[in-house]
Amino acid sequence: MERREFLKSSSACVTGSIIFPSIVPSSVFGKNAPSNKINIGQIGFGRIAMTHDLAETLPFDNARVIAVADLDSNRATSGKQFIEDFYSRQTGRTSAVEVKSYVDYREMLLRKDIDAVIISTPDHWHAQPAAEAALAGKDVYLQKPTSLTITEGRFLADIVRRKGTILQMGTQQRAMQQFRIAAELVRNGRIGKLHTVKIGLPGDPSGPEAPEMPVPKNLNYDMWLGSTPEVYYTEMRVHPQNSLTDRPGWLRCEQFGAGMITGWGQHHFDSVAWGMDTEYTGPTSINAIAQFPKSGLWNVHGDFIAVAEYVNGITMITSGGFPNGIRYEGSEGWIFVSRGDYSATASDPVSKNRNSKALDASDPKILNSVIQDNEVHLYQTNNQHGNWLECIKTRKAPISPVEIGHRACSICLITHISMKLGRKLQWNPETEMFLNDEQANKMLSRSQRFPYGTNNIKV
Repeated sequence: MERREFLKSSSACVTGSIIFPSIVPSSVFGKNAPSNKINIGQIGFGRIAMTHDLAETLPFDNARVIAVADLDSNRATSGKQFIEDFYSRQTGRTSAVEVKSYVDYREMLLRKDIDAVIISTPDHWHAQPAAEAALAGKDVYLQKPTSLTITEGRFLADIVRRKGTILQMGTQQRAMQQFRIAAELVRNGRIGKLHTVKIGLPGDPSGPEAPEMPVPKNLNYDMWLGSTPEVYYTEMRVHPQNSLTDRPGWLRCEQFGAGMITGWGQHHFDSVAWGMDTEYTGPTSINAIAQFPKSGLWNVHGDFIAVAEYVNGITMITSGGFPNGIRYEGSEGWIFVSRGDYSATASDPVSKNRNSKALDASDPKILNSVIQDNEVHLYQTNNQHGNWLECIKTRKAPISPVEIGHRACSICLITHISMKLGRKLQWNPETEMFLNDEQANKMLSRSQRFPYGTNNIKV
């Protein structure tokens, strides 16, 4: 879809509803036989798997989800039922596909008949299963953030490159047409020389104290903690026991993630790098100030501002004080791009603005500009999961490969380090090290609780 059609059909707005993609005809990949399908295992079954990853993968006729794993056995059972029910509705047969459930995803990875996995787990369980899946010969769809440290992100990217794995990052803004259109216009000079990028990204609220609770019998809590330190169980720290769609508490605990700087940050930093042509590098400095809760279970950052400088002279400013989205500012105008009135759930800290435009500019003529054949045309797809499946068949690089994902995630992580240290840091994107700062460099990795973590993977 080109910019004129996009502006006309969407009125420059997007919605937050789940839209199932068109089912790809079986003729695209030959006869509709099991041997011609991509057999997929789902790792983690919660709100992201149910409302996004599986919702956008199951309808494709060239894919067949045959297994699901979750450390909460109730969720594993729910995942099995969810997938089987979909295939039953699709085919009209009650036993169209038999899905096997696992509590330990590593057992699932041993299956030779599984070609690929989707990883929709909490953030601290991203890099390890993705690396193990790649080593097991599986292709991977990985939710963002890529990792929680620079070290484990580099470890994963190197394994994926060595194994030839098709790994697609879940930075699906690349499949939202307005983000590609904005990036193409910027890359082709429609706003003149780009000098400033402003990113709107909110913080998280603080929360109350939460008392220790008995560990539910259906949850392998020790493995759920994974490589992170052992702490007492409380439901508010993990995920709701009676809901699959509510926002889980771990998102607001630094032990398991860095908060919105990685939660939505990787989306926006990835999109910005697309427009700035800096996908395989990073800033040369980062200076961030943030508010952190002084009490309560939830301890990720609140309001913040971060300023990153690039060798090409561009300054990138990120703050909750800006509208959620990306504003490119050049010598001859500006472009703003966002998801419009989208919000993932009602409990997200991103306010929903029904009047928010998905694509706007200082002059409407900028958006109607035609990109010529001899100009920069960016990778185009309208479905992140469909692109992944197609690339599994063709073995071509997907729209969001792991190296680009690692670089976007790295901006999140070094910003978080600057937040914690409260000072400006000099960064070398080539060596992926801070300059002359031993304290900051120690934060590029963190200790991992045996036997979990990428440090304990035998390569």
